[in-house]
Amino acid sequence: MASTLSSEGHPFAEPTPEAAQSRISDSTLVVGRNASLTIGKDSLIVLETKSTQAIPFFNVLSAKLSDFDITIHYAYPMSKHVVRASNIIYPIDKNERASVATWIHHLLNRAYGDSQRGKRIKCLINPFGGKGSAQKWYDRDVAPIFIAAGCIVDAERTQYRGHAIEIAEKLDIGAYDVIASCSGDGLPHEVFNGLGKRPDARRALEKVAVVQLPCGSGNAMSWNLYGTESPSMAALCTVKGIITPLDLISITQGTSRTLSFLTQSIGMVAETDLGTDHLRWMGSQRFTYGVLVRLIGKTVYPCDVAVKVEIEGKSTIREHYRQEMKNTAPVESRRGDISSDAKLLSLETRSGLPALKYGTVMDPLPQGWNLVNYDNMGNFYAGNMSLVARSTNFFPATLPNDGCLDLVCIDGDISRLAAIKCMTGAESGKLFMLDTVNYRKVLGYRMIPKGKGNGDGYISIDGESVPFEPFQAEVHRGLGTVLSRSGHMYEAPGVSTMV
Repeated sequence: MASTLSSEGHPFAEPTPEAAQSRISDSTLVVGRNASLTIGKDSLIVLETKSTQAIPFFNVLSAKLSDFDITIHYAYPMSKHVVRASNIIYPIDKNERASVATWIHHLLNRAYGDSQRGKRIKCLINPFGGKGSAQKWYDRDVAPIFIAAGCIVDAERTQYRGHAIEIAEKLDIGAYDVIASCSGDGLPHEVFNGLGKRPDARRALEKVAVVQLPCGSGNAMSWNLYGTESPSMAALCTVKGIITPLDLISITQGTSRTLSFLTQSIGMVAETDLGTDHLRWMGSQRFTYGVLVRLIGKTVYPCDVAVKVEIEGKSTIREHYRQEMKNTAPVESRRGDISSDAKLLSLETRSGLPALKYGTVMDPLPQGWNLVNYDNMGNFYAGNMSLVARSTNFFPATLPNDGCLDLVCIDGDISRLAAIKCMTGAESGKLFMLDTVNYRKVLGYRMIPKGKGNGDGYISIDGESVPFEPFQAEVHRGLGTVLSRSGHMYEAPGVSTMV
């Protein structure tokens, strides 16, 4: 695993002479007359006559050797949240090129760990993302990092809604390792669905990692996988990202089938998100305003719900999370049905999406599912990732590939004080433990909304509006692929220590 960038102090601060001296070893390369490069415990130590700097391995992008010098490219932190491509160049003795090449090999092994070098990246830039700034951010923050790391990049601007679906559906998946969306969460949703439309959908979803370079108003994917909404830091995390299987959810509604990677909601969250577009001038405050209006009114959203529960009871869920934290199983074993298929089918012959175990929303209710009436539903919210926004950890027990979807249900007729505690609990991380919150891990569910005339209610799938009609969800373990810093966990506080 690649080393992580320390959040304590400045990572380029000059080490003490004792610390620098302790790192001098056989891993030291003497360059020029008065300098040396040492592969330390967690950093590259650059020692000169009058200065010393430590470059964390996570920030080392590439190292190149010519006849007379060595160039090391790295990401220099301009601030806590911004990095810029930089380099150091030192002369070498031409007769020592072989030993220098060996030293570079060791440096890059430490710098990349389990991460793939020289990734081939298809970048999709939403020209409307970030209030029209996505292209500027890509040119300034993202492209220089990719180039310095030796990535092969093909950038394309999306032209219209749904364009990313078409691009992913027609993509030569043999030519790329990553599809990176310079956008909010909408473009990754399109990319997953474009890959899902292919005749070789399972192969495409396994082979090509989908990532987000945060350039939109909603950057939940980057927060969960990279712990940042900085485009430059996300670019560095993409360079150093580790392949991670991701559960995807099939959503059937009418005769359609789509894929969800983030959330599905009906009730307060959906209505607050999709029903306040006319208040966009308020910025992020429109969500707070929308929630408060509905809390004061004790708004309810009647529905019928059937759920296939896998784990319930908060103590049991917490223990499940703790066990998964220790899970270092190979990637292939975290792909559910895909691993089973691999015994019979090669990667090249896998086709289509997995069959639906529970059928579609148009089929009879699956055996063992009980339809329950919820006339007082306030919030029905299912999540596949922990953070739904920067400081909103709504689903702290989620895991990238445990084969479960986390489902939160909250009654709409609870007291206003209890409702406000739910709202503040999502920001403080205490929502999970509130008695008014029903938290379960599920394999699937069927939702039948009621109480709205002419289909004028709101249902949100990954932040996108869909018809106010019955739908069914089913989890596919490890069907998708992303890149993450850890390789198996989200960058959000979990429930392991909650009591």
